[in-house]
Amino acid sequence: MILKASKRGGARQLARHLLNGEKNEHVTIHEISGFASDNISDALDEIHAISKGTRCSRFMFSLSLSPPQNEDVAEKDFEDALERIEKKLGFENQPRIIVFHEKHGRRHAHCVWSRIDANEMKAIDQPYFKNRLNEISKQLYLDHGWQLPQGFIDKRLKNPLNFTRSEWEQAARTNQNPKVIKAQLQECWAISDNKKSFSQALKERGYYLAKGDRRGFVVVDIHGEVYSLTRQLVAKKKEIETRIGKADDLISIDQVKAEISKNVSTLFKRFIKEQSTDHQKALKPLLKTKQAMTAQHRIDRSAQKTYQETRWQKEELKRVTRIRKGFKGIWDKLTGTYWKHRKQNEKETKLAHMRDQNERESLIQKQLIQRQSLQVQLNQLQAKHEKDRQNLIREISRAANHEEEKKRGQYKTPTKAKQQSKNSIGGFERGNPANDFEPEL
Repeated sequence: MILKASKRGGARQLARHLLNGEKNEHVTIHEISGFASDNISDALDEIHAISKGTRCSRFMFSLSLSPPQNEDVAEKDFEDALERIEKKLGFENQPRIIVFHEKHGRRHAHCVWSRIDANEMKAIDQPYFKNRLNEISKQLYLDHGWQLPQGFIDKRLKNPLNFTRSEWEQAARTNQNPKVIKAQLQECWAISDNKKSFSQALKERGYYLAKGDRRGFVVVDIHGEVYSLTRQLVAKKKEIETRIGKADDLISIDQVKAEISKNVSTLFKRFIKEQSTDHQKALKPLLKTKQAMTAQHRIDRSAQKTYQETRWQKEELKRVTRIRKGFKGIWDKLTGTYWKHRKQNEKETKLAHMRDQNERESLIQKQLIQRQSLQVQLNQLQAKHEKDRQNLIREISRAANHEEEKKRGQYKTPTKAKQQSKNSIGGFERGNPANDFEPEL
């Protein structure tokens, strides 16, 4: 499974993310251990309070565990992975929180440890934790027999379309797919060999080359969003400079945005808005089905939880009645009956716990399969919408570029026409207005 981690502060912000029931269809608090509190918000506040006795500002270690797309991964597999990570990073016996999130038919986990050693009152250091997590991640793929990502085999083959959370949020602002954005920019780079061809390829897809404020090379899309070329192309600044020249030779972001506003007329903006509205209408039935499915799944899980708790109480009462008290209890200890019943109770408790866990896993996997089936339909429709959107933007960009070229051609035409008339080339007759111009389109 893919492991992504960071040292961080911001206890309340992280608590909101872990408990976010809007962006996640299901949120399951799996474990809160090593804290006086029994809820996530208070537990994270505890870490923050303890960190005040140190100079550590990033007092939490946050980790996400994402298994492969269509693999059936049980809770025990996540727990085993976390045990390996704790040993590798020195987090054994540290307070921790484990939360499961489900969305888009997939389940992933989040784990948060306290970095503060309460006995020593200092932060636990994790040198080179990214390299160590990559080693564990690769071993998990091998142990479970999952298909190894190309990036683990050869770093040069890692997926170029991977994106960060900030890139995902940026694309979400304009209802776009960050993978599509990155793929388009990389396609433009692949089919071009100089600044002119690269700029033209970008314009056809609704992007404009510009000089950034903090990063030298950026592109601005038709919505005014700014993207760093070095990040999107996974290329070094020197490599980009070799192909398209210095960033200082490009126009600023503000100038590009002004150009976009000028070229992309109100009519074109209305077309994009109308298309987006049509797409939302087409998605509405599937989204309604998703909401109903999520609601039903929550009801089923709640009903199962209630049933298991009731059954557990009945079974626990039965186990308790086996252990007699008073003189009868003393007699049972003398005869060995007490120890026999105690061993039986421990065995039944363990089996009951495993049974309940298996029932929960079975229900979750059944629901995930149902949700994945619906997600296939959603993905297909969204892919079609994305294709329609890009086709519209391409046509808008071509029309805008055509108008721009037409204006430039009309500006140059009088000089050319005057020279043609002067030299009497191509059968032009002096004084004939019909032959005074030949616009360059």
